Amino acid sequence: VAVNKMDTTKWSEDRFNEIIKETSTFIKKVGYNPKAVAFVPISGWHGDNMLEESINMPWYKGWTKETKGGVVKGKTLLDAIDAIEPPVRPSDKPLRLPLQDVYKIGGIGTVPVGRVETG
Repeated sequence: VAVNKMDTTKWSEDRFNEIIKETSTFIKKVGYNPKAVAFVPISGWHGDNMLEESINMPWYKGWTKETKGGVVKGKTLLDAIDAIEPPVRPSDKPLRLPLQDVYKIGGIGTVPVGRVETG
């Protein structure tokens, strides 16, 4: 989770921690583990903590998240993006057709529309 516009809060650690607390509660409600999510304070306008560490937030020691492969650590948004594990495609499973839309065409009937996938 990139917490943007830290420059507007004067790089406030308290505000960053408040946002982490609120967002973690939401993440837990929708079924995810907040410990598996990296929180990075950034300023898109100034480029802080995007590609390189920021000198404006000396209190920020980096993020830590738990993955299936162990604990991953980093400091920047780029590090967090690089640490995202791609989902495993179930290629050993039968054919699937995730539906994207359903059209009702007069004279033909109902036509499901989707993309053929494995698993």
